[in-house]
Amino acid sequence: LILLGVTYLLVTFTQVWWQSTRDEVRTVDAIVVLGAAQWDGVPSPVLEARLEHALRLYENEFAPYIVTTGSNQKGDRFTEAYTGLTYLLERSVPESAILVVIDGSNTFQSLSATGAALDRAGIGSDVLLVSDPYHALRAKEIAREVGLNPWFSPTELDSSFSQLIRETIGTAVGRVIGFRRASTLSE
Repeated sequence: LILLGVTYLLVTFTQVWWQSTRDEVRTVDAIVVLGAAQWDGVPSPVLEARLEHALRLYENEFAPYIVTTGSNQKGDRFTEAYTGLTYLLERSVPESAILVVIDGSNTFQSLSATGAALDRAGIGSDVLLVSDPYHALRAKEIAREVGLNPWFSPTELDSSFSQLIRETIGTAVGRVIGFRRASTLSE
């Protein structure tokens, strides 16, 4: 059983690493920017990298909509999603092309709320997820679990070994118990 468990983790680590090296850019219904920290309405460098990447994809007409996601931490005046909205508006993206999804304090909740928002807006479920490379596999599997048809286009930020390990554990656990249940373990 121990050998089986170690093998499972090694295979999952390889899948996480491999997916982190792929850019699956293609024409989709919407680009979904996964949230990251913001500082009083100013994107952190990580969130800014995600927003800039989504902006380039939008400008190259890979999708007619950008979805910004992310709630706020206790005491924050702004949400990650609202910070993304203002960032994109300042770069001439029309407000009609941006959906703001503030529901969700983790990837599962944000993507679940994104699926519902896309459905309400009459926008299809083919999405291009934008986040850091290490997050690719788990984000795609969560998106599938909530009914989206995901592809992934990573930022140019590097993934550390510890980030890959953390994602390996998150992906391995999510695959066994389901990503909805796994999302509640850190609450």
